[in-house]
Formats: sequence, C-alpha cells, structure tokens
Amino acid sequence: MIIKSIKLINFRNHTEYYLECLDNTSLILGANGCGKTSVLEAIYILTRGKSFRATDPDIVKKGSTFYRIELEYQNGEKNIVTYDGHSKTFFISDKKSKRLPKKNKHPVILFLPSDLNLISHSPSRRRDYFDFIFSEFDEKYNSCLLKYEKAIKQRNELLKKEQTTSDDVFSWNVILAKYGVDLYNFRKKFIQEINSKLTPTYHSIAENNDQINLLYKTDVTDMNDSDYLKRLDQDFRKDLYLGHTTFGVHKDDYIFEFNSKPANGSASRGETRSIVLALKFIEADLIYQKQHQKPIILLDDVFSELDDSRRKCLVKNFKDNQVIITSVEDISNY
Repeated sequence: MIIKSIKLINFRNHTEYYLECLDNTSLILGANGCGKTSVLEAIYILTRGKSFRATDPDIVKKGSTFYRIELEYQNGEKNIVTYDGHSKTFFISDKKSKRLPKKNKHPVILFLPSDLNLISHSPSRRRDYFDFIFSEFDEKYNSCLLKYEKAIKQRNELLKKEQTTSDDVFSWNVILAKYGVDLYNFRKKFIQEINSKLTPTYHSIAENNDQINLLYKTDVTDMNDSDYLKRLDQDFRKDLYLGHTTFGVHKDDYIFEFNSKPANGSASRGETRSIVLALKFIEADLIYQKQHQKPIILLDDVFSELDDSRRKCLVKNFKDNQVIITSVEDISNY
C-alpha cells in the first residue's frame, strides 16, 4: 500500500495541514518545533491504530475540542480517525470502528533519533524496543506479551500487601509460567533470525570485517512451564518482602557484542550507529518476509545524527519502500 496523502485538523500544533506523498521518498522540511514529527505520528495512528508517543487528550491542539486525520492510499482507500475529547473513532471505507481493524493495519518501520542510542539505553528500553518489533513480526507474540503484562501487574499488586499468601498468587503464577515460556521461545527464535543477518548487514554499511552479535540475556533459559512455576513459588517470600516479582522474562535484556566484547564501551559512536542501522534494515526485511508487505518507512530527523556515508546507506537500503522523512536540513541530494 502506498500513501497518497495525509490531512491533519487540530492535531498537535497544526490547525490544518496537508501532505501529498510521493511513491518513493517524501521530505518534510522545517525548523525544530514546527510539527514535523506530528505528521509522522498522524500517519502512524492511521496505519497502526495508535500513537507512538502520547495519548489522545495530549494530541488535540490547544484550545480545540477534537482532532481529525484523513489518510488516502493510492488505491483509493480512504481512512479517517476522529477524537472528540472523549473517544476515538475510525472510519475505514465508511465503516465505523472504535479500533483500527487488523486487516487495515499496515507494517511501519519507525526510526527515531533515540533509537540510535539503543545500545547504551537501559535494559527496560531495549526490552520495549524488541517487544515492539517482535510484535510487528508476529501477532501471537503481542497477544502473549499483553497477557503476561496483565498477570505481572496483578501479581505485583498482591505482593504489595503483607497479608498475601502463596495461594493468593498461584493463579497468576500459572499464567506467568505459560506465557513467560512462550515469550522466551519467541524471543530466542527471533534473536537467532536477527543474528543470522546482523554481521552481513553491518558489513554492507561499514565495509569492514567486524563481527556483530546480539545476545539474549535471560534467567529462563530452556525452562518449561513447570520449571518456571516452581521458580516463582520458590521466590515468593523474597518477592513479598520486596513487593514485586523478581524472576521472569520481564527482566530479560539484549546485549550487543562488537568483536566478542560488549558494544557499549568498545564500539565507537559511528560503529554503534552502524549496528542500529543494520538492525533497522533487518527489521524491514523480516517484516517483508513474514507479512509479504513492504513496510512504510518513517524517519524522524535521524539524518542529523548520521554522517554522509551512513545517510547514503540509509537511502540505498530503503529505496524500494515508501519513505517519509522529517529533517531540519535539505537532504534531497541523497
């Protein structure tokens, strides 16, 4: 699917904004704070169903009571979303819905400047990042993740009460064991797929012989449901004392290795950016393999963070996708 145009009304700082998109690369040029990222956010809402950075009340233009987005594809399909200050409504080919229907979602690669710091971010930030892209790879992963997160929240709430017993948390333990093992297996499989492509893709950017590897760090290695359940039961007294669940896949981390050493500390700034670029290219490739659709590429002011050679590589690797870029400088020569 190729986006033809996007129109915003009372969205962020835009009273009204219209962008006609090109088949290949569209550039949104302007100073910081003029609302460039808001255009990408609007596209994201009508391709994925929700914002990547805020809730609906925060999006409505100050002084307004509603927002509206209209997105038209080249095949004539027109999707609209409105928010009236209380609820959001999608109008997909004139059919009304409270959520963007699954069949109308389109894969998107979102590239933010903060992504370039992924290697040095906290474990929770890396978990969020990989949870996000793994959910794009497989809807079952997202379903497991949501069930796991609901159960961990409920268990942690019980652990904050001194009178809670092991019997009180048992049902949540069972759910955590089932979906924790499922998430571990998903993550292990996806990391293997990424690693099979990571070094070759990095070489296409950096043109050297460095070796890149992504380690999946977890305490759940090769556990079954019974093992996981037993560990939760063993840790109950400690968890009750601390007031939260100390064991599980919600503690996982992902460590990038650069020539067999942790990249955070051994790789230069340029090398870390090349690793993250390689990861983004792999993300787009795997989404295409698994969903048989070319994702739309949304690049939010990342060119200012990259040197000339990496800018050219970014354009080259995404040349077969529809790309929408925001920038404070004219990058049309790339």
